[in-house]
Amino acid sequence: MNQLPETGFLRLPQIIGNPKAEPPIPPIIPVKKSCWWDGVKSGRFPKPVKIGNGRSTFWRVEDIRALIARA
Repeated sequence: MNQLPETGFLRLPQIIGNPKAEPPIPPIIPVKKSCWWDGVKSGRFPKPVKIGNGRSTFWRVEDIRALIARA
């Protein structure tokens, strides 16, 4: 698993990975983007927070750690 910071925020590609990035970003939670958003909608995955002008979507590292812990 990737090293997660103790606190902070993650963007979606940092969570589900991006093999096309340079260098490629390995997934923490290996699911497709549509599956992730379905999981957010159903409550399976944590809800995002909007930062800045409301157009940037992030997830709290603490919420991702909790998700991993209960898996």
